[in-house]
Amino acid sequence: MSSGVLQAALAYAMWGLFPLYFHLVSAVAPLEIVLQRSLWSLAFVLVLLTVLRRWTWLRGVVRRPRTVATFALSALLLSANWLVYVWAVNHGRVVDSSLGYFITPLFNVLLGYFVLQERPRRAQWCALSVAAAGVLWLAIVAGSLPWVGLVLAATFGIYGLMRKTAPLGALEGLALETLLLAPLAAGLLAWQTSHTGSTVGGDVALLGLLALSGPLTVLPLLLFAAGARRIPLTTLGLLQYIGPTIQFALGVWLFHEPFAGLRLVGFVLIWLALVIYTAESWVAMRRRRSMEPVTAEARA
Repeated sequence: MSSGVLQAALAYAMWGLFPLYFHLVSAVAPLEIVLQRSLWSLAFVLVLLTVLRRWTWLRGVVRRPRTVATFALSALLLSANWLVYVWAVNHGRVVDSSLGYFITPLFNVLLGYFVLQERPRRAQWCALSVAAAGVLWLAIVAGSLPWVGLVLAATFGIYGLMRKTAPLGALEGLALETLLLAPLAAGLLAWQTSHTGSTVGGDVALLGLLALSGPLTVLPLLLFAAGARRIPLTTLGLLQYIGPTIQFALGVWLFHEPFAGLRLVGFVLIWLALVIYTAESWVAMRRRRSMEPVTAEARA
């Protein structure tokens, strides 16, 4: 249990600190960062699979076109999420990106309702309504929808749903996604270099930082997968706010992004929605646990 909490917390902390890394490579165009990240992630994953000797899954996947198509779609969703996130960080929108990951749990409730035919409980509907009011308020204050947060929540939420029902583990799934993205990423990088030139150029230090995106992408994913197997979902749900909280703090206090006055009201509404959602989930978990002995006795 304790090791699982540590692993999951480290994963979320690494995700929360990502803006620091992307600021280091902000001289590179967001699209090129995503293309480089895909290729370096693939290289790192291939090394891990070779060291761990975990290649047997690939033969079975090749024989299942539907699985390949599913992971091709999830790879595109992941790339879209990466692109919007990198763009947001490099354009001084770290606070907006944190909003996306704050509302992702609530977006997952909507996915469960519309896709999995799950029935949200009354308190969950209440949390969704308060969050919707917060998003609407932010839209009114800014004069437009907070599209960065909404796109990040939608792409990551749908991606998570697809991976939840996928037949491959975290490492193998990421390997297949990056394998499928590799031809597109390599082709686009080659085209960009030949037509407009690479923004990396001959900067060896910058290229080294981009190569670091491989392990920085894979390691938190593996930590998360390991931690999620050892701790209850409710505990995992509490820990998931570490990432956006760190992002929000970086955006406000390190990068000095504007955040005050009327905009604060929208975030307070969303945080209130998360408090309602988290408290309700905790109470529901406690209720299920208290019912388990009674159910066991009835069956006996």
